[in-house]
Amino acid sequence: MKKIAVLFAGLVAALSFAPGLSLAADATAPVREIIDDTKKNWAGENSDWIDIFDEGMLGRLYSKDFGDKYKAAAQNPAADEDGISPFDYDVIVNGQDACPLQDLSIESGQPANGTTEVTVKFKAATCMEGAPNKDAFTTVRFEVIEESGKAVIDDIMIQGEEGQGPISLKEAMVQIANGE
Repeated sequence: MKKIAVLFAGLVAALSFAPGLSLAADATAPVREIIDDTKKNWAGENSDWIDIFDEGMLGRLYSKDFGDKYKAAAQNPAADEDGISPFDYDVIVNGQDACPLQDLSIESGQPANGTTEVTVKFKAATCMEGAPNKDAFTTVRFEVIEESGKAVIDDIMIQGEEGQGPISLKEAMVQIANGE
């Protein structure tokens, strides 16, 4: 019985010191990188815009399925005049305008069916005087899976219009690719 207790204690210690062995511990890593870049984009500094969907990030932080859908949608840009992005808004802040992100939190859920949901909440309109939603929180949910041994973002769920449920970015990309 002591051997089992010692083995169990060793397993618990190994998992706590090597979080890469558990998707739940790794699930926030790709999300944090995207959120850090989004924070920089809206920091108000005169720096270059960081494309969270550039080729390097697509291959490193997103699932193959997400990357394929993005590339297909990019062939038919929705409203982006330069023809680079299929979106005419920042999908993380869910708008074309935002302020430096405030009161940011990132929380990882428990893995279920091979997916870990990472929820990000922040205020994006605090500098917009007179805006009715100035202090409202924006919530973005990232579905993170393990692919080739690493945690990657498989979908991003953004808030829909009032009374509407969340919108899957992957579903939106399929619609854009189909010209809808």
